[in-house]
Amino acid sequence: MSFKVKGGVYPTMITPYKNGEIDYGAVEKLVEWYWKQGCDGIFAACQSSEIMFMSLEERVKLTRTVIAKAKALADSDKSREPMMIVASGHISDSFEEQVRELNSICAEKPDALILISNRMDIENTTDDKWIEDTERLMAELPEDMPLGMYECPKPYKRLLSDRMIKWCAETGRFHFIKDTCGDAPTIKRRVEICKGSNLKIFNANGQTMLESYRDGAYGYCGVMANFHPALYSRLLKEENEVLQGYLALSAMIEALTYPCCAKYYLNKYEGVEMPTYARSADENNFTDYQKSCIDQFALLNMTLTEKLFG
Repeated sequence: MSFKVKGGVYPTMITPYKNGEIDYGAVEKLVEWYWKQGCDGIFAACQSSEIMFMSLEERVKLTRTVIAKAKALADSDKSREPMMIVASGHISDSFEEQVRELNSICAEKPDALILISNRMDIENTTDDKWIEDTERLMAELPEDMPLGMYECPKPYKRLLSDRMIKWCAETGRFHFIKDTCGDAPTIKRRVEICKGSNLKIFNANGQTMLESYRDGAYGYCGVMANFHPALYSRLLKEENEVLQGYLALSAMIEALTYPCCAKYYLNKYEGVEMPTYARSADENNFTDYQKSCIDQFALLNMTLTEKLFG
């Protein structure tokens, strides 16, 4: 397989709604915003997209919309490489449904298809059972489709053991891990395990991003790329420790009502129109206090961006 994953910044894409239904026009505008912000890729149909609260038809159409818009943007601007679109939509319990949903997403031709680590060996018994289940699932997927793995926190977080990562690397089929361990020494060890293989580690944690990048992580794939992806791109290019400190502190806003807080920010400050409504969170919990926190973050973010970019 000649495929090589692209390093850099991949937002975990949120989903805009209108009257409770997916607003595909706003989805396209959000993809365009990622493009203008210099994102290297997009993780579509992930937890931030609220896939646990979508029908399969919605997950497929969302993925299709993102891929088509990203392609159109790349076709209209040949000055840079296209964004790489990785997508999951992998939520079901039954093996048969997992095969159906993953092949449905695969048919939309993302650059890589992402499996969710807690969907194999759902009862979380042993590494052997997980590997057995993953092998069985892989056998039902097109052999030419590059694969990835996501340590999704819901319904529970199944962190990959060293043995599981080594196995993924040795298959030659896995190229992308969205790492959610949040621990820099663990990420460093994982990078060493993957050395010489196709498999690359993308850190989801803002606080450990620079350290893990210096240790060989391939990029950032996380929530905060819905707020200031350009600053993460800057961090990876310049390895600026002051910027790392700012990003570490600002990532604390993930603890607010997410994804409502990201939708509020994008709507008010970035011109990507969408309500704060989410299927996965109660927007009533996104209080005036939380909005004030985002407003203060936005002011600081704009000021810092102006100083860095001029």
